[in-house]
Amino acid sequence: MDIRDITGSIVALVTPFDADGHVDFDALGRLVDFQIEQGTDGILTLGTTGESSTMTDEEDDAVCSFVVERVAGRVPVIAGSGSNCTETMLRKSLSYQNLGADGLLIITPYYNKANEEGIYRHFATVADAVEVPCILYNIPGRTGCSISVANVERLAAHPNVMGIKEASGNVSYAADIAHCLGPDFKMFSGNDDMVLPLMSLGASGVISVWADVQPALVHEMCRAYLDGDIARATQIQIEGIPLVRALFSEVNPIPVKEALSQMGMIEANYRMPLCPMADDTRARLVEAMKGAGLLA
Repeated sequence: MDIRDITGSIVALVTPFDADGHVDFDALGRLVDFQIEQGTDGILTLGTTGESSTMTDEEDDAVCSFVVERVAGRVPVIAGSGSNCTETMLRKSLSYQNLGADGLLIITPYYNKANEEGIYRHFATVADAVEVPCILYNIPGRTGCSISVANVERLAAHPNVMGIKEASGNVSYAADIAHCLGPDFKMFSGNDDMVLPLMSLGASGVISVWADVQPALVHEMCRAYLDGDIARATQIQIEGIPLVRALFSEVNPIPVKEALSQMGMIEANYRMPLCPMADDTRARLVEAMKGAGLLA
């Protein structure tokens, strides 16, 4: 499936684990079906929210293969193949492409950081080698390094780089790269609390944690904005802020997995070093979910 024209809400899907710490494929299948039934525009698997950093290569491949097969072409599937090691990112990218992923999310080289040319080559190495479109992932708060405006400009010209997930939380940076946007290069907000500010600069939608629990609403917000109903989109964004804040009251994906557990969709199990929520933040999350109509 060609993802170059994708717009709207792409869910950053969690990876559910059972009580023994294994991937819970039954729950994963339910999550995939729930997302598609609720109108999500695309599914990102094995991203930050998917806890792929704690999973083995075999588990990553199994999850990617399962999601692709379960989706069965109903919506695009993007796989997070990022690594701080370029060769590892290349190997994972080729593997997920061969497993049927429609696109790849590739991240800056965290910990290593690298210089300007090294960061460019890190992304270009994968983009040169794969046949499916790549989305750059800029999240300096987690990686310790950012994609410079100059490197965005260079990479946006690559025929196999179709966009950027911008999660710096810096609207000024988003404005600085907005001139790169066009038919061949898109921006997606990586922050659920500032989807509309980035869409006002030309972003095509969001890669969303919020959509794990309210996929129909996040889809509606993006669709309303793209269709010119700015008032409705603004209402959804503003009214959603308390829940979004609660979903990030501890490090992602701890709260969103707890939220899905409260909804009866998965068990709130994690891979170390992630662990269950503290009592106070869990209580605030439950209250926000009640306010959003997700819990009685």
